[in-house]
Amino acid sequence: MKRLSQARIATFALLGVTVVWGSTFIVIKDSIVRQPEADFLATRFSIAALLLILARPKALRAISKQTLVRGILLGCALGGGYLAQTFGLRTASAAVSGFITGLFVVFTPIIGGWILKRPVGRWPWIAVVFATIGLALLSLKGWSIGGGEGLTILCALGFALHIVGLGEWSMHENAYSFAIVQLSVVSIMCWIAALADGYQAPPDRGVWGALLLTSVAGTAVAFVVQTWTQALVAPTRAAVIMTMEPVFSGVFAVYVGHEHMTFKMLTGGALVLFAMYLVELGPKKAWQDVTRANH
Repeated sequence: MKRLSQARIATFALLGVTVVWGSTFIVIKDSIVRQPEADFLATRFSIAALLLILARPKALRAISKQTLVRGILLGCALGGGYLAQTFGLRTASAAVSGFITGLFVVFTPIIGGWILKRPVGRWPWIAVVFATIGLALLSLKGWSIGGGEGLTILCALGFALHIVGLGEWSMHENAYSFAIVQLSVVSIMCWIAALADGYQAPPDRGVWGALLLTSVAGTAVAFVVQTWTQALVAPTRAAVIMTMEPVFSGVFAVYVGHEHMTFKMLTGGALVLFAMYLVELGPKKAWQDVTRANH
């Protein structure tokens, strides 16, 4: 029962991370118009990694060889995902990119089942279907296939690999150190991409403000929390929870960005929320079945 309670806390914590990610969409969208995407990402992840190190320098000593190797692998998956998404956006529309990126919810159980040889239960698959339909309604306003869309598929695969890897390797004891390694690897990858065309520093206070928000709340804190929660939350369940990001992004776009709320957006958001309900219903039902069997 204690384990179930911890899993519930982890679920709400991961949901809180999606709220933060959803709230940063507006400021990021405005900032990458004034600073190149790779340059923005390099600055963002460098600040986040540096903040974590400065906050707890002793965490560096806790990085074992195993944590280092696994953190590098997951950092490469995460960094590859961000860069593929960034370069894909040069030709793919933001709406289509958002939908394809969200397909990590589909790739996660497939990759998890293939790599870990673990079957995925009925409830997660049903939740994946509803979440995917909801993402399509939230994101798609048309469809086109090109190089940008292909890169964005690689992005979704990278994010799915990251989620599966965190679910398998993350532990309470190494969450902070694990996050430092991953964010450091992502920052190095982004710097390589940024320096290829010549790095451009943040041009004004507005971009610096966006960088501080995304670096502290959206990266440093968020990835420590995600790393911790995935020690308790199964990968497929985590992927479904993380599809709430576009829902919160839409909420902030309406109430902060003054965008128009449509019936399509409401329906899509409702379906993603229903998927969230299903991933909560699944564990409850499994616990009830175990209780009945014991009696």
